Amino acid sequence: MKGRVLIVAGSDSGGGAGIQADIKAVTAMNGFAATAITALTAQNTEGVHGVMGIEPAFIAQQIEVVLSDIGADALKTGMLHSAEVIEVVAAGIARHAPGVPLVVDPVMVAKGGHRLLLTEAEAALRDTLLPMAALITPNLPEAEVLVGFAVRVEADMKRAAQRLMELGAGAVLMKGGHLEGDRVVDLLFHDGRFDRFEDTRIASRSTHGTGCTLASAIAAGLAQKMTLHDAVARARDYVRRAIETAPGFGRGHGPLNHAVTVK
Repeated sequence: MKGRVLIVAGSDSGGGAGIQADIKAVTAMNGFAATAITALTAQNTEGVHGVMGIEPAFIAQQIEVVLSDIGADALKTGMLHSAEVIEVVAAGIARHAPGVPLVVDPVMVAKGGHRLLLTEAEAALRDTLLPMAALITPNLPEAEVLVGFAVRVEADMKRAAQRLMELGAGAVLMKGGHLEGDRVVDLLFHDGRFDRFEDTRIASRSTHGTGCTLASAIAAGLAQKMTLHDAVARARDYVRRAIETAPGFGRGHGPLNHAVTVK
């Protein structure tokens, strides 16, 4: 089943993350990806070398023309950069896609350390966009910013997920890739319960774009009317195999193999 996903995010000139990863991931899930680009980046595996924001009015126009014609069965947001962009995106979604499930990937900092969300925009993300989300997918550093306390162990992850639900998120996927140890634990908090996913950590430097890829693959699953648990499970399996079969490009954090076959 196809499933239409509108992705609102920034472009990655290196092709491993951002809009490029989003389109590849949704396509690999047999979905249809449309986009509203929020920023251009000069980026490769070694980091972000430049950012050019798109005029907010033009971001709004992209959202409007796609949704008024093609429509969407799910939405996904990534890099939104500024409070003004967040407000414009939230208004566009509320007007043109009310009730359509929204996956919010709270992109804040790139792998190389470059800030992709202005500090003053963090409150707008938390107060405006988070309550609209059917699912929010923070890693541990992002969760710490949103909830205001340290998230270092699994018990902290549970507390953070509960706090994000209190702030209005429909469900929370706490990504545990930043935890210490040779096991990776992700926690999906929804419908008052935790679903726990645990796997062996894959030793690889080809991890650029994992967050973008995972969130977009989940959005594709929701667009295809999968349950949230099944959409997350399929997306996690896809990302793991995309890391395992990564092409090894670049001198830094390399891209995944987005063309890996989906089970």
